[in-house]
Amino acid sequence: VDAITVRADLARVFALAADVERWPTFLPHYRWVRVLEQDGTAPTGTACTVEMAAWRPFGPLRYPTWWVSEMRVEAPRAVRYRHVRGITSGMNVEWRLVPEEGGVRVTIVHEWAGPRWPVIGAAAARWVIGPLFVRGFAAPTRAGVKARAEAVSGPW
Repeated sequence: VDAITVRADLARVFALAADVERWPTFLPHYRWVRVLEQDGTAPTGTACTVEMAAWRPFGPLRYPTWWVSEMRVEAPRAVRYRHVRGITSGMNVEWRLVPEEGGVRVTIVHEWAGPRWPVIGAAAARWVIGPLFVRGFAAPTRAGVKARAEAVSGPW
């Protein structure tokens, strides 16, 4: 669980969190985001399948990563993902947006039992993949959305 308060209105923060195709324009660690399938008929919001690729820094080196997620946008308070391809397949991620005095509390929750590797899968998730990879993306993504939301005036 990672959380931050963004000093902007809910509509702006939600627009930035939900418009993942634009993330690479202001989040330099994202290489690309592509919508692979779109389903605007989902009962609680827009559903789609997205392919995401990013750089994970390791000291002076950058490691390329990639995953595919089923994404559900539930305006104006949540964006949910289920990773369906890549090393984090099976991971659930939820961006929760809650208005509070002076801004929006953005909480990002990652739930995952780890890769389906015999014996070491859960340990690899807990000790390596979670803290080094997942947190390595969540922190700059959260900070970048915050900076963009607080810097941009008018509609996103």
